[in-house]
Amino acid sequence: MNHLTVLALIATLGTWLVTALGAATVVFFATPNPKVLNIMLGFASGVMIAASFWSLLQPAIARAEVTSKLPAYFVATAGFLSGALFMWASDQIVSLARRNAATAEGNSGTRLHRIMMLILSITLHNIPEGLAVGVAFGALRSGGYDAEDLMGAISVAVGIGLQNFPEGAAVSLPLRREGYSRKKSFLFGQASGMVEPVSGVLGAMLVVHVETILPYALSFAAGAMILVAVHELIPECQKHQQTQPYLATAGIVLGFAVMMLLDVMLG
Repeated sequence: MNHLTVLALIATLGTWLVTALGAATVVFFATPNPKVLNIMLGFASGVMIAASFWSLLQPAIARAEVTSKLPAYFVATAGFLSGALFMWASDQIVSLARRNAATAEGNSGTRLHRIMMLILSITLHNIPEGLAVGVAFGALRSGGYDAEDLMGAISVAVGIGLQNFPEGAAVSLPLRREGYSRKKSFLFGQASGMVEPVSGVLGAMLVVHVETILPYALSFAAGAMILVAVHELIPECQKHQQTQPYLATAGIVLGFAVMMLLDVMLG
């Protein structure tokens, strides 16, 4: 296995671990602290938005100018829109699964059906996130990267990992409220992140072995990250903000600023 693929595996195992840590909150809390979750979600969305440009789109454009026969703007735009469309399609499947779960209300095996739909939803959601991390590490290429490139890949993993913590809690805590034991709630919650190491390794292997898809893959990951941040994380972190309406917004700004500072400083 290529050493970049190993790095991608380690990074995505880290994002899965953060999901497991989020799921482990079910052991200590009946419900999550909404203010803490809002700040974390806001910070994660800010990191992801900044990383999608400096760590993914900007390198995609630079590489396309060197390796692609097509204009760099076309490559970056096509990959970006493909990533967003992939996430949109995943969201449509998730919505269909939830409607099916609602239709199953009152039937035998309803609780198990709900669990399977929930796990399916989170699994589909995590596939492009794992791909984003894998692509970021696979793009380092063998032996030719510097501290700036490595930090860019790490920043993508950190952004994904940060938003995985509340995601793990969002799975395990509702299950606990429905009457499942803490152990089962934790196991289902952490299982939602297991797909990320698999998709991360696949993404890294594709980029390492197929040079021509690298600009598309980088911009694809950027599109997926932007859609997740704008469509899911930002609206979610803005809920329940009556008393402190700028709390989550401050998290978004801080996350973006930290990511921007790291990328520009290392550049």
